[in-house]
Amino acid sequence: MSHTQNDFPFSAVQGQTSFKKALILAAINPSIGGVLVSGPRGSAKSTLARALANLLPANDNSPSPFVSLPLATSLEMLTGSLDIEQILTDKQLKFSPGLLSKADGGILYVDEVNLLPDHLVDQLLDVAASGINRIERDGVSHAHSSVFSLIGTMNPDEGELRSQLKDRFGLMVQLNAQLSLEERVEIVRSREAFDNNPQQFIDSYQAQQQQLAGQIVHARGLLSQISCDETLRFEIAKRCFSAQVEGVRADLVMYRAAVAHCAWRAGSQVALADIEAVEE
Repeated sequence: MSHTQNDFPFSAVQGQTSFKKALILAAINPSIGGVLVSGPRGSAKSTLARALANLLPANDNSPSPFVSLPLATSLEMLTGSLDIEQILTDKQLKFSPGLLSKADGGILYVDEVNLLPDHLVDQLLDVAASGINRIERDGVSHAHSSVFSLIGTMNPDEGELRSQLKDRFGLMVQLNAQLSLEERVEIVRSREAFDNNPQQFIDSYQAQQQQLAGQIVHARGLLSQISCDETLRFEIAKRCFSAQVEGVRADLVMYRAAVAHCAWRAGSQVALADIEAVEE
């Protein structure tokens, strides 16, 4: 399932600053490794995740794919399938693409990711690590590129997430649903305006949406030119070391996220403020 242009606009979502920031950074630099969002019901988790799709840079003039992975998906729906009959009769490889093929170059979104069955989690872990999806059936195999940003949302009340899958997400955001009275009123008002006339509401945010999308494209272009001096590299290592994280994956993610944040503000050199902006 891809998104439509009738999604609630990203820039119209009230509050949730840290979640928005994480999504934007992951869009600027997909090698950060996606975003996991944990929070109670009604905290705009899926609204924001879906809204990101309309801000992503286009691939070859077509919109970047945004693919939802439903919990009831079969392994074959995820990986795609090979038609063995066709191969035997015509000696032709007939591959029917699955969700992993459709998400290539875009976003794979899993709502309630903590409830995803183990066999799907194993497959996701393999492909997320290698960027290649391999399908084998009766001695016939097929492989294709599958490079995507993984966005997962979950309600912690419904169970824990497998630690191997948790490790695949670069950034994690904890949301709370504690909103001020003003925010609550504003959310209901904008939702009502959207429901009454979606197109008019979307049009009213068009300029903001275009500006945001333009900033993401600009920031992507700056990534390779940004420098980070030695003292700040040590600062990242120090913070990861004092947080007692295992391995250096956290250092890599923090470094990539700080560079993306620097690009987002159109800087040329990573500053301490960039590290502090992404550390949490």
